[in-house]
Amino acid sequence: METVRVQDLVKDFQLKVVSGARGVKRTIETMDICRPGLEMAGYFTYYPADRVQLLGRTELTFAEQLDSATRLERFRRLCTEKTPCICITRGQEVPPELIQASEETGVPVLLSPLPTTKLASKLSHYLENRLAPRTTIHGVLVDVYGIGILLVGASGIGKSETALELVKRGHRLVADDAVEIRQTQENVLIGSAPELIQHLLEIRGLGIINIMTLFGAGAVRNYKRISLVVELEAWDPSKQYERLGLDEKTMKIMDTELPLITIPVRPGRNLAVIIEVAAMNYRLKRMGYNAAVHFSKRLTDTIEEASVEDLL
Repeated sequence: METVRVQDLVKDFQLKVVSGARGVKRTIETMDICRPGLEMAGYFTYYPADRVQLLGRTELTFAEQLDSATRLERFRRLCTEKTPCICITRGQEVPPELIQASEETGVPVLLSPLPTTKLASKLSHYLENRLAPRTTIHGVLVDVYGIGILLVGASGIGKSETALELVKRGHRLVADDAVEIRQTQENVLIGSAPELIQHLLEIRGLGIINIMTLFGAGAVRNYKRISLVVELEAWDPSKQYERLGLDEKTMKIMDTELPLITIPVRPGRNLAVIIEVAAMNYRLKRMGYNAAVHFSKRLTDTIEEASVEDLL
């Protein structure tokens, strides 16, 4: 999991550090946001101190109704060793008691001009992406007809060459060799390339080529949701491969099950065209049409009709 520090929020959201500047290197370990309304009223039993604390107009208006000593006591209890930071929205004036508590404990107080709801939404989305569970898989990720397809298989089986052919046919490369995958929400996997090898493709015998330089910006993507896994394997004459497509396999990556298609590789097979068809067939299935099931039903109906005719 990637580490997020308070200074990252300051930089990416252009926040102003009002006090507690020595604490900007504090880490944020949870993607949840807290608006401590109950805590401002004095109820700290279930105070989630490890979250980013957001003080909007409602919380600060309530604080104004408290006497100075009570305000200081409440703000001191908000500022704990676990608290990464406190964000004030709408560019509101920061209470002096909060500044005092912040300087005592080293909890940064940040100021944003954004409304509370908008800042909460942006922060939640930002932290979900940065703190999402991650893994790295050896493979190639391509965008074919809007479908993110992860090509996996043994080294040297032809994943990169297939990706190059797909790029020549107008599709886009996301990552080659190493695919960084993060699970941003349930059943959603987003793949991208490590920064060091972004837009690069390795072709054995040719070396490393830059897809964006050769084919233009329209031939690459920085990230893509993974919808389908295609496994390339050397053709095994003794193995029974799927002929109809009725048996649907899956591959589990982290907590998400993805459809898996195994394509045997041997000379004469155009893998790029097969993968294009796999992408279009996947889209049809999502729209409710399954060619294999439709064919099976027609076959069953034909057999039943023939049986009835024999009986007559």
